[in-house]
Amino acid sequence: DTWLLITSKTRPMVLDQYVAVADHALGNPSWFVGRFVRATGPIGEHLLDYVYIQLAVAAVLVSFYQLRKVAAERRFPAHHLVRTFLVIGLLGPAIYMIYPVVGPIFAYGADGGHWAVANLWPDTATPVSAPHLMPFNDFTPRNCMPSLHTAWATAIFIHSRKGPRLLRFFGAFWLITTLGATLGFGYHYGTDIVTGVVFTLTIEVALRSQARGWDRSGIRLALYGATVFTALLLAFRFLPMEMAGNPWVFGPLVLLAMASVIYGYVRTTRQWEPRTTAPVRHPEPQPELV
Repeated sequence: DTWLLITSKTRPMVLDQYVAVADHALGNPSWFVGRFVRATGPIGEHLLDYVYIQLAVAAVLVSFYQLRKVAAERRFPAHHLVRTFLVIGLLGPAIYMIYPVVGPIFAYGADGGHWAVANLWPDTATPVSAPHLMPFNDFTPRNCMPSLHTAWATAIFIHSRKGPRLLRFFGAFWLITTLGATLGFGYHYGTDIVTGVVFTLTIEVALRSQARGWDRSGIRLALYGATVFTALLLAFRFLPMEMAGNPWVFGPLVLLAMASVIYGYVRTTRQWEPRTTAPVRHPEPQPELV
């Protein structure tokens, strides 16, 4: 107890206990996927590890497709993946500083060493008990909330939708495997994934609105997405026990909040698509009756 008191005053604190307790409302997906990935053996682990570390390669491929006509047209598209990637990279670390979380493999696993609460991940779910701020070392990155790997993979998925079938398949594959890696390797909680999706869609619709001359419907959705994102962060921080105690209420509410942003994004962006009108059919000349 004396050691904890001393370290808590000299070491930076993290919010992992709050996020881990709140994650019970989502069924502790990192623990579940972690056991699944381990069961796949080295083949599954190597595949997911390759996808996780080669995120930039996927971004380059999609960006190359979007910017393939720049040289010929001598102008960039009004909106492309690079813009979204840069804004995600600029805003994400700022949130890390005000919402520090290290991830289950560190806070509850072997990689955390003596700083971990216990060696629980991925075999034993965290106990539902009142969370506290916990001290942690200086060198482990606080890069969980939101999951920027999820955010970037979501952006890749979105921007691959307008490409050929192979590119669309590639974008979906990269998103699914990235989610499997972030959860299965214990780098993120389920709450990080949810906020990562909301984070990306909010940025994406704001940038698309700006490219359209600050479209009002897009700005409204961006404000709504920012509100949902903030509400989720506050709920994970101040209502974790309520969330864990009522998973059949808060779990669907969290997913519904994310789904509402997804629905709003799809609905808004579809309205921006140019509508093709069917060609007018002219009646064929009929022979005159004599």
